[in-house]
Amino acid sequence: MKKIVLLRHGESAWNKENRFTGWTDVDLTEKGIAEAEKAGQLLIDNDFQFDKDYTSYLKRAVKTLSVVLDRMDQDWIA
Repeated sequence: MKKIVLLRHGESAWNKENRFTGWTDVDLTEKGIAEAEKAGQLLIDNDFQFDKDYTSYLKRAVKTLSVVLDRMDQDWIA
């Protein structure tokens, strides 16, 4: 059975400041990176493997996906 996983990016610098980010290309904080690592571990613990993955071009989304897939020991292509 196919499954779809929706994952929000980790905390960004502007999230931390409670600022609206929109299309501004703000990077993840250290906490955001840790959140992505935790998400990757949760996916491993629940036996998820991805056939395809998609993300926006914004740094916070790309970095989140990169960290998640690295944690899951899965390759990704930018």
